[in-house]
Amino acid sequence: MKDFLVLTLFLLISPSFALYFHMGETEKKCFIEEIPDETMITGKYRTQLYDDSMNDYLPASPGIGMHVEVTDPEKKVVLSKFYASEGRFTFTSHTPGEHHICLYTNSSRWSLFAGGRLRVHLEILVGEHANDYAQIAAKDKLTELQLRMRQLLDQVDQITKEQAYQRYREERFRHTSESTNTRVLWWALFQTVVLLCTGFWQMRHLKGFFEAKKLV
Repeated sequence: MKDFLVLTLFLLISPSFALYFHMGETEKKCFIEEIPDETMITGKYRTQLYDDSMNDYLPASPGIGMHVEVTDPEKKVVLSKFYASEGRFTFTSHTPGEHHICLYTNSSRWSLFAGGRLRVHLEILVGEHANDYAQIAAKDKLTELQLRMRQLLDQVDQITKEQAYQRYREERFRHTSESTNTRVLWWALFQTVVLLCTGFWQMRHLKGFFEAKKLV
């Protein structure tokens, strides 16, 4: 069973989102996110098994693996990897458009003792929000001012990418609209020609009929 959760994310307004959802045995959850090209995406997740004795979800679920698969708008696999019960995954988009982010467990054995219930917490960070600036500052030995400048430059770069992606979407929409209008025009012309031909044929047929009956 494959359940698609379609999330239209406007990156300038909502550069990240966090949620949790439940997965059943052999179930696959997919999210669709529109991403500009050359944009880094980081996903953080955590799984929780249901405990019937506690009537609640456990804080952690060791032994449960999670498979993450990401495909780009051209259906090419960008990322396909098994992870532990808790972790993070990162990928960079190379094609603008809708990316499918799918998650499913690597085993169904957990359903035997979890009542078939597994809760997954997921957080997805887009663009500069996916950067760990504390780690960057420690690695590059940046001062607070330099780090702030780095963050501002990353934000400007992400805004530029988003604007380019919006122009790409507008161009694609305009092309689709022009193509649709052209097809509608040709269809209308075709209908007009068929109507004229039908009328001409009917007039000749009626004329021949009246002449045969010597009514004219």
